[in-house]
Amino acid sequence: MRETGGRGSKSDVRLSREEIRRYGRHLILPEVGLEGQMKLKAASVLLVGAGGLGSPLALYLAAAGIGRIGIVDFDVVDESNLQRQILHSTPDVGRPKLDSAKDRIYSVNPNVEVELFSTRLTSGNALEILGRFDLVADGTDNFPTRYLVNDACVLLKKPNVYGSIFRFEGQVSVFSAPGGPCYRCLYADPPPPGLVPSCAEGGVLGVLPGIIGTLQAAETVKLILGIGAPLVGRLLLFDALTMKTRELKLRRNPECAVCGDHPSITELIDYEMFCGIAPLPSAGMGKDENAISVAAFKAKIDRGENIFLLDVREPQEYEIVNLGGHLIPLNDLPRRVHELDSSLDTVVYCHSGIRSGQAVQFLKQLGFRKVKNLLGGVDKWAELIDPDMPRY
Repeated sequence: MRETGGRGSKSDVRLSREEIRRYGRHLILPEVGLEGQMKLKAASVLLVGAGGLGSPLALYLAAAGIGRIGIVDFDVVDESNLQRQILHSTPDVGRPKLDSAKDRIYSVNPNVEVELFSTRLTSGNALEILGRFDLVADGTDNFPTRYLVNDACVLLKKPNVYGSIFRFEGQVSVFSAPGGPCYRCLYADPPPPGLVPSCAEGGVLGVLPGIIGTLQAAETVKLILGIGAPLVGRLLLFDALTMKTRELKLRRNPECAVCGDHPSITELIDYEMFCGIAPLPSAGMGKDENAISVAAFKAKIDRGENIFLLDVREPQEYEIVNLGGHLIPLNDLPRRVHELDSSLDTVVYCHSGIRSGQAVQFLKQLGFRKVKNLLGGVDKWAELIDPDMPRY
C-alpha cells in the first residue's frame, strides 16, 4: 500500500504566511534563511522504519519543514514499543505503525506530504521505492535490510543517513555520499547469525533512539541545506552510560564490493542468504529435529514426561517471567555445562528462541543428543499457552 498526502510539489515551492511564522527561527539563521527553508520544503526523505529511530526522525524532519516524507514499515504498534517509539501512543496499540505515524506527523506539521509504503523492503522493490526520494534515513534493526538499504543507495547514488542502537550505545554516519564510504566499507560482511542480539533480546535504553535519531535528523537537514560538516567519512559513537562520544575516520574502500573501483555487486542480491539467515520451513519441507513447539512441549508436560528445562536468559529476565527450570545464561553456558546431564531429555528456552537455538547447537557439538529448542521461547508460550503470563 502506498498513500500520498497530497501536500504540495517541488515544481512550485513557496512559503505561505503561516509557514513563515512556523519556520521563523529557521529563517533568521543566516545558514538557512528563506532560500534554505524552501530547499527543505522542496526536499524528500525516505525513512526506513517507523520505530525507535524513525520516531524522532519523522517528528523533527516534519517540524523542520521537509516537503515530502516517505516511510516504509509493515509492523503494528505493540505495547513494548511505547518505551521508546514516540511516534506512537497507548491508544495506537494494535494499529499499523504507518497509520499512527501519519497522524502524528500531520499533528506536528500539516504542510508536510506523507507517503506510506506498507510493505517489507526487498530486493524486488527497494530501487523503485528509494528512487522516489532525495535522501534515505536508515532506521532498520536487522542486518539484511541494512545491507539492502546500503546497496540500493549506492546503486541509486543517494545519501544514506545511517543510525544504529543497542543497549546503551549508538552509531551515526552518512554513507553513500559522493566520494565517501558506504556501509560495506565499514562492515564488509555481516556477523554470524545470532552473534549480535536484537533489541528484543538484548534490550535498549528508551531515550537512546531519541538521541541517535535526532542526530540522524540533524545530518539529514545539513545535507539538504548544504551546510556544516556532515558525518561523511566519519562514524560517531555514543555511549549513554558514560555520556561520551568517539569518532572513527572512515575511508571509501577501493576494493568494496558495491562502491569500490571494480564493484562485484551491480544489482541487489538475496540479503537473507547473504546474512546467513535460513528461510522459515514451509509445508512439505519437514520439521526441525532440534526444535519443539510450545504446543508439543505442553503436551509432554501434560503426559507427565520427565523433562529437564534449561533457561539461557539473563537473571533479570528470569525475574520478569519464567517457566521454571535451571537458569544458566547463554554466555555462562561453556563454563557451566558440567551442571547438565546429557542423558536427560532437555528443552532449552529463552525469550524468543534465538539464544536457546544457539545453546542447542553448542550442546549438540558437545555430544548432547536429547536436547531441543523451544520455538518462540517464553514469549510464544505466553501468547499461545498461558495468556495471563506477562510478556516483555
